[in-house]
Amino acid sequence: MTFPALDTALPSGVDAREHADQLRRVHDALLSGRPTPVPLRPVIEDSWERMRRFGIDPDGGPPPRMARLDELQRQRDASPLAEVLPLIRRSLVSVADEADHIMLVTDATGQVLWREGSRRMRAIGDRVGLVEGSYWNEGSTGTNAIGTALVVGRPVQVYSAEHYVRSLHALTCACAPVHDPRDGRLLGAIDVTGPVSTIHPSTLALVSAVAQLAQAHLQGLHHTHLERLRSVAAPLLAGLTRPALVVDDVGWTAAAVHMEPVRRVLLPKHCDGGTAWIPALGECALEPLPGGWLIRPRPEETPGASSVTLDLSRPGTSSVTVAGPSGEWVHNLTPRHTELLLLLAVHRAGRSGAQLSEDVFGSGDHVVTVRAELSRMRRNLGGVIESRPYRFTDEVTVRVHGLDTLRDLLPGSLAPGVRALRDRTRAEALFDHL
Repeated sequence: MTFPALDTALPSGVDAREHADQLRRVHDALLSGRPTPVPLRPVIEDSWERMRRFGIDPDGGPPPRMARLDELQRQRDASPLAEVLPLIRRSLVSVADEADHIMLVTDATGQVLWREGSRRMRAIGDRVGLVEGSYWNEGSTGTNAIGTALVVGRPVQVYSAEHYVRSLHALTCACAPVHDPRDGRLLGAIDVTGPVSTIHPSTLALVSAVAQLAQAHLQGLHHTHLERLRSVAAPLLAGLTRPALVVDDVGWTAAAVHMEPVRRVLLPKHCDGGTAWIPALGECALEPLPGGWLIRPRPEETPGASSVTLDLSRPGTSSVTVAGPSGEWVHNLTPRHTELLLLLAVHRAGRSGAQLSEDVFGSGDHVVTVRAELSRMRRNLGGVIESRPYRFTDEVTVRVHGLDTLRDLLPGSLAPGVRALRDRTRAEALFDHL
C-alpha cells in the first residue's frame, strides 16, 4: 500500500490565529491586485487561478447546486462507497463529534452523499450549504478541501482564507479522495470540516488513513468476489483442453488453464458474448458466467488496434480507449500510467527508459520502475506500445482529449515532464496577454 503526500495547511511551529490573519491579508492583496506578504501554497495558488478563470465570486454567489432527494438516493445506492460507509463511520464519526467537526462522504463529482457529526457544526454547515445533496466541487463553491482534493487526486487541507469564497473563511477542512483499488478510478472523497479554531495537521493524516483503509477494504471485497468466481468456474475449466481464462465483469482474471494468466484484460465496452478482439489476446470467444466471463483465445491471427484515445478531460479520472476491429475498449488509468501515456503521446518519436525516468521522477534512477509500469501497460493495451525507445506504434492514431486546457493539465501531477507542459502553456498564455 502506498501513502500519498500530505498537503497540510498549517506550517510546523506557526501560531494558527496569526497564520489565519496572514492568510486574510494574502486573500485581500491577491484579489485587489496588490503584492502579497507571503506566497500561497502551490496547491492553493493553482486552485485560485482556476477560480478566476471560472469566474467564481469571492464575495458571494449562488448557494451550491442541490440534487433532488430521489436523485441523492440513487447516487447513494449506486456509490461503491456505500459498502465501506460503516467502516468510515466507525473511524471518524466519534472523532468528529468530540472535536466539533462533521464528517462528509462525497461522490466523484463532489456531491455530498452522507453527512454526520456534531450538532453545532451541522448547523454551521446548513448556513453555508454544506448539506447532503449539495455539490462541493471547485466550480460550485470555489477552493475547498473536497473540490480541490478531487481535482488534484490527493489529500488536501484548506484553512481559513485559503478558501476562495469569504463566507468559508471561518472553516478548516481536510479531505482525501478514495480511488477504486482495481483500476485507480476516482470514487469520491472523505472530508472532515470544523471551525477554523480546530485546525490541526493530524486531521489530514487521519482522513488520509481512513481513505486508505476504505480502499483496502474495497480491495478485499474484490478478492472475495474473484474467489467466488473461481469456485464457480472450477468444474468448467477442469474439462477444457485448450487455453482459457475466467475474468470478472471488468476483466480481472480469476483463473486460467493451459496459458499464462494475465492480470487483467480489456473487455469490449459493450460485452454481449460471442466473439471479440481483445488486446493482448486477439480474437476470442466470450461466454457469460455468473459475475464474469469465460474467455477462450482463438489461434487465428487478427488485426491489432487502430486508434488510442487518452481522455484527460475529467479531473481526478483519466482513461484510455483502444479501438480495434471488434469495437472499443475503455481502461481507467492510474495517475502514473496517465503521466506515462501522456508523455508518449507528446513525444511520438519515443522516449528511452532513462528519459521517462527523468520526465516522471526528476532523475534517471528509476528506470526499473518505469520499465515495470510500461510492461504492465503493454500487456493491457495489446501491443500498441513498442520499446527501444518506448513509443506508440506507427500504425495507431493517437488522440488526447483535454489538451485544450493545458494550464490545468493533470493538476495533481508532480512529474517534471507534465509540469513543464503546464508551465510552457502558462508562459505562452501570459505572453499572448501582454
